[in-house]
Amino acid sequence: MKMDIKKSVVISASIIMVALVLVNIISRNWFIRFDLTENKMYSLSESSRSVVNKIDDLLTMKVYFSNNLPGKYGNNRRYLQDILEEYVAYSNSNIRFEFYQPESDEELGKEAQKSGIQPVQVQVIEKDRLEVKKVYMGMVILYEDQREIIPLIQTTTGLEYEITTKIKKVVEKDKKIVAIAKTDSRDLSTQNVETLLRQRYQVRNINLANKVPDDVDVILVSGVEDSLSEDVRKNLKQFVSRGGNVFISQNRVKVELQKQQADVINSDIFDLLKKYGFYLADNLVLDRTCGHVSVQQNMGFIRMNVPMEYPFIPIIRSFNQDEPLVNGLEQCQLIFASEIQLDSIPDSSNVTIIPLMTTSDHSSTMSGYFNLNPDPKMNPSLTRLNQPRKTVAARSEIMDEETGLISQMILVSDSRFLLDSGGGAMAENHIFLMNAVDFLMGDRELIALRSREITNRPLKEITDSAKKRWKWANIILPSLLIISFGIFRMKRQSKRSKMLEEMYD
Repeated sequence: MKMDIKKSVVISASIIMVALVLVNIISRNWFIRFDLTENKMYSLSESSRSVVNKIDDLLTMKVYFSNNLPGKYGNNRRYLQDILEEYVAYSNSNIRFEFYQPESDEELGKEAQKSGIQPVQVQVIEKDRLEVKKVYMGMVILYEDQREIIPLIQTTTGLEYEITTKIKKVVEKDKKIVAIAKTDSRDLSTQNVETLLRQRYQVRNINLANKVPDDVDVILVSGVEDSLSEDVRKNLKQFVSRGGNVFISQNRVKVELQKQQADVINSDIFDLLKKYGFYLADNLVLDRTCGHVSVQQNMGFIRMNVPMEYPFIPIIRSFNQDEPLVNGLEQCQLIFASEIQLDSIPDSSNVTIIPLMTTSDHSSTMSGYFNLNPDPKMNPSLTRLNQPRKTVAARSEIMDEETGLISQMILVSDSRFLLDSGGGAMAENHIFLMNAVDFLMGDRELIALRSREITNRPLKEITDSAKKRWKWANIILPSLLIISFGIFRMKRQSKRSKMLEEMYD
């Protein structure tokens, strides 16, 4: 009997050991993670998995990250290690990574700096003293003869997108070409946009007076103010007819804020837009949800800059959730946008148009005489924002009748959307722009990933009556709860006293 028990224990233990070994072997390449965050930020996205699956050779990640970092930096290291393990798990053994601690080895420190990872100074508390410590927080991605660097990892927000973008950059053999087109002699700076686009594409500046090169895939056109020359018009039409795709930022009113002047633009660029189903009204859109401008006002004997809400700078928070291009975006900001009137578009079998962005339900438009004064006392139109939402961005598809090729166009009704002096300087616009270019390129892998970890969470607007209701609720409800609790305690104590009296009577 004793032998049977011993034999049974040995067999059970052996089975458990074999099972544990098998589970560990399987779990190295197959696992399940339950991620309860809203946007699954602690799990590798489908976009990243798709990029990783294209790796057909060994990709190495060298992570130079100091150990025992304080607070959030330590959490960043743990998060980075977790997410890199997921990259490895989905890569079919084509990704490897290793953590190094350069501060403990002089040679490793030199290697990290040679690779482009420089030490940074952080404040730490050690032995009850505040000290400044040099630490490393970066990584290098190596693939064949390609190298990409993330020199500093200070936050986990957007880290997966950055890593996946770097992987995609080294894995892709041929980069597609985006051209920023010039239509006239004006010198319009787009350095911010060019720097952004170079993370994924080759960027060229072209003059549409010359034929568009055959290897250009997407053209960006910004703020036409005059009619196009015959050469520009011909070259643009040829590009579109061969299936080329275009992103245009264009409004209908030229505004000079310093001079407080605004004039309707007369250009044949609008004929091209009409062919694609876009009708731009000769107005400016106003929205209660808006940006601010600084206005000089007298404060006693001092003249000071005072920020004022300026409805001509609408902050867009309403996106077409059925469109992957903008689904997940939270905010964009436009400057002096015009309304895209979808109901003015004639029916056409070869044109499909879809709205992308709209203003809030507290909007209006201004046409004819344009009063640009930001002071509501001098400009009553700024307070009459009671019209429904206006469309300020849309996309269109059209099939060329001669070639049969389908081309696409995305229109944002803000002539300064791409410029350093306008929307190009606003970080909230960059995600939409990159999504738009990816969409026109036919590359959808990173679109969903870009907006995955956006952290802007503005409070939803509520009406004045709702504000009053919540105000009185905050005043009355706490008092009622305290009084109710006091009555409950008093009745309970009274009941207990009666019970004690009956027991001792």
